[in-house]
Amino acid sequence: MESELKDLNSKPAKIQQPDPTHDDTSSKDDRPLLKPDSSSTAAANIYELEKKFAAYVRNDVYGTMGRGELPLKEKIMLGISLVTLLPLRIVFGMSLLVVYYMICRICTMFCAPNQEEEEEGYAHLGGWRRAVIVRSGRFLSRSLLFVVGFYWITETHKDSANTKENSKTEGTHQLEEQEKPGAIVSNHVSYLDILYHMSSSFPSFVAKRSVAKIPLVGLISKCLGCVYVQRESKSSDFKGVAGVVTDRVREAHRNGSAPMMLLFPEGTTTNGDYLLSFKTGAFLAGAPVMPVILRYPYQRFSPAWDSITGVRHVVFLLCQFANHMEVMHLPTYYPSQQEKDDPKLYANNVRRLMATEGNLIMSDIGLAEKRIYHAALNAAIDPGS
Repeated sequence: MESELKDLNSKPAKIQQPDPTHDDTSSKDDRPLLKPDSSSTAAANIYELEKKFAAYVRNDVYGTMGRGELPLKEKIMLGISLVTLLPLRIVFGMSLLVVYYMICRICTMFCAPNQEEEEEGYAHLGGWRRAVIVRSGRFLSRSLLFVVGFYWITETHKDSANTKENSKTEGTHQLEEQEKPGAIVSNHVSYLDILYHMSSSFPSFVAKRSVAKIPLVGLISKCLGCVYVQRESKSSDFKGVAGVVTDRVREAHRNGSAPMMLLFPEGTTTNGDYLLSFKTGAFLAGAPVMPVILRYPYQRFSPAWDSITGVRHVVFLLCQFANHMEVMHLPTYYPSQQEKDDPKLYANNVRRLMATEGNLIMSDIGLAEKRIYHAALNAAIDPGS
């Protein structure tokens, strides 16, 4: 992998620099939203916003926030889908969710969940119970994607042509090949990313504590072995997101039966053309990671969940007859000793590799800028609200 990084120096990734007026927000994800400016025109505001926050700009037929003026043909197609595709897909989708919930309920009967810190769940189950949960979960996740319109998913696996050259000895090479990655590191484009990864490798991921209490979804998340985060907790025994994730990544790396962690180091979703700065949580353990790049080609509606409300996005997505997804699996990234000692370096190198291989533009804006963009868009489109 070291030689691959040398190649990246001669093949630099595309980088978008943040706007100078927003440099102070790139590391502050909890900043308050921007106050609306009702004095400027909507068109001028949106144009300026799109230049500053390009990673979150929608470029599909449905326009900014999915509220653009649609062509007559698109209106007719949308109207037909609203009374045909939408109800059918909702019924089939809910049916699959209920079926998997019942499977999880049966498999966890008479079993006590793991109660360690923020990890209440059933990922520790073994034998037939775990096998049924995983296999049915992968199958039904792919089935749900099919129902939503992802009839085919294009997957490519890139081989590491320089792996042998990176190893000083054949023994070192064989040792690396036997090491299991501790985490899957993926770019984040949509909530659909999670469904794909569930159908592919059925990993655990980080979720809010409230997810565990949602009907149907709560039990499923426990069977996935999710790490629940309660950010407002200030108790002395609260380890924080980074501490819990690091422990789980190490466990997955050392224990072949433990589920891998799925982590989106960008911390938020983009429009799929950009790669934001990586947080270091996935790299603190110093374990190998498996980089995965997701893309959603589209002609009418973009499945990217960037600057559109959740309900509007779900409705428009279900009204598309066919949706498309492309997945690129990169070789497992084995960190050097220098990268193990410096998680930030490790994160930056993996990010640069993913940006180069996936032809993604690197951008240093983050969640704070996304909140500003959303607030400003609402002010520009609905100045009176």
